[in-house]
Amino acid sequence: MTTTPDPTASNSIASDSIAPDPAAPGPTAPSSTVPSGPAPTGEHLARAVLSRSVEPGDEHAGRWLRRYGAAGFLDRLLHGGDDSSSFPGTGAPRVASWRRRATAARPHHDLDTVHGLGGRFLVPGDTEWPRQLDDLGDARPIGLWVRGPADLRTWALRSVALVGARACTPYGAHTAADLAAGLSRKGWVVVSGAAYGIDGAAHRGALAAGGATVAVLACGVDTPYPRGHDRLIRRVAEQGLVVGELPPDSHPTPSRFILRNRVIAALTRGTVVVEAQHRSGSLVTARAAGRLGRHTMGVPGPVTSALSAGVHELLRGDATLVTDADEIVELVGDIGQLAPARRGPVLPRDLLARATAHVLEAVPARGPTPTTVIARRAGTTPDDTLAKLYELHSLGFVERHGEGWQLTNTATEASNARRGGT
Repeated sequence: MTTTPDPTASNSIASDSIAPDPAAPGPTAPSSTVPSGPAPTGEHLARAVLSRSVEPGDEHAGRWLRRYGAAGFLDRLLHGGDDSSSFPGTGAPRVASWRRRATAARPHHDLDTVHGLGGRFLVPGDTEWPRQLDDLGDARPIGLWVRGPADLRTWALRSVALVGARACTPYGAHTAADLAAGLSRKGWVVVSGAAYGIDGAAHRGALAAGGATVAVLACGVDTPYPRGHDRLIRRVAEQGLVVGELPPDSHPTPSRFILRNRVIAALTRGTVVVEAQHRSGSLVTARAAGRLGRHTMGVPGPVTSALSAGVHELLRGDATLVTDADEIVELVGDIGQLAPARRGPVLPRDLLARATAHVLEAVPARGPTPTTVIARRAGTTPDDTLAKLYELHSLGFVERHGEGWQLTNTATEASNARRGGT
């Protein structure tokens, strides 16, 4: 689906910004299994320029984008007067930075690059655009560069974010992979940031289960980061989706990582934090999810572990404690998708009638005991006690020795066997 440029936008977009680049390579036909994306329009070209000109999450730019549309915003940026008159209320250094980057942008080259990777550039209004991103308001992405064979909007409707510490423990990595695999088997899409630690474990868990996973990058989708996850990100692009706000060949920065987290939070129906210290980007994701009205969840860890301290702080607030995929789906899924009730094992004595169990409790652990003594301890008559003792005898709980009764000595043997005793 192609989008129609904003009717209020100017059509006089700078020709040097969106004209075909003669030095750029021609577009490569995408694989037949990969969505080709919408045909480029003035809106797509303008937003491609702005995605290189404006930092992700810039609410100043978002406000002008909402007011003038992409083409109108770009026209004012390139052909307007001085900074104060073109964008009142926005600092001159910020506008000057936008203008420098916009002047140097090569949108056709960027679009050809992502198409050569079998990807596409999505903008608000496209059929594949995830509308829940609109909840970000003026911090909404200008556009999304996407690689992978699936439809992002469809996948995002049934997705959960799994995030956590980079320097995670083996417990954290195992838990993240197990949660991701469990969610995948239940038909949910696992979204994370492709970083070391919990993110990587979540992606691998989903891939290993043959499930769907989305990696949201803080750089260009043609720039695997971290480098050690080059192969993993390629696998995600083949089996899932790789998404980013930044155009091809863009590098990550610390601030871009933090701003990327708002996209993960908005894209999904809930965020699960597996391990996180008090100062952690994962907590930024969870808090952003909470502000957006999404579910926030945490997996508890040892109270002595600094890597779980941030998660525990979340759990003391509005986050929900979860331990497996069933409990996550109970929160983010449809009505009636409840996690199974948690209870300990049912022991044979749990099935006894209350009066019979009361007599069993009165039988001493050692040595045969007369019926009258057991009756006195149970607070009932000897006749009733004798009837219950024969019932317990038939069920294998007690045995008779002469005139006395004692417990059947089976529990001790089973216990010794479990400890390896002879």
